[in-house]
Amino acid sequence: MAIAMKTAADPMSFARPDSSWYSLPTRSTVASMALLAMSAHMRRSRGRASRSLASSPDLSRLTGLLNSLKPLSMLGLLATVVLLFGFQAETILAEPVAIVLSAIPLLIQTYGIFAIAYGAAKYLRLPHNIAAPACMIGTSNFFELAVAVAISLFGLQSGAALATVVGVLVEVPVMLSLVAIANRTRHWFPGTAQAE
Repeated sequence: MAIAMKTAADPMSFARPDSSWYSLPTRSTVASMALLAMSAHMRRSRGRASRSLASSPDLSRLTGLLNSLKPLSMLGLLATVVLLFGFQAETILAEPVAIVLSAIPLLIQTYGIFAIAYGAAKYLRLPHNIAAPACMIGTSNFFELAVAVAISLFGLQSGAALATVVGVLVEVPVMLSLVAIANRTRHWFPGTAQAE
């Protein structure tokens, strides 16, 4: 009796990591530790520069730096999403039913959590500027972390990577719709919280 098994060539399979001691998870762990050490070194040396920026009486230098970096961060996010969809495009187009079946529970979960949290915030009479961000954070699935883990453990063509890409595909428009809902229902909540 032959048992059909999915192979790593099958894009819907969950490929197992290499079993050698220097497998992909080991390499990604070593790379993460190296990056952590480098960032700690850079943080110490950069700390002096940021302290001088932050100690400026009007914070204009720090604000200028942050404003100059904002377009780069948006470009990086956009490039990441485009690359993810590019690598999974063939599978997304070949298996639309699997994509829809993966998306339905995510939609139910995301809107359900938001409705419960937003209703509780309204019941507790939280200010809108507290309630809306708290509900957005509670609703978010942090797919960017899931994408990174799935790709480092299973590779770009794995089913796990596809599932996280579907998560991003669903989460971005859903979160934008929740922001619109929160902005339209601002009048349900008392005034903004006082800064302490």
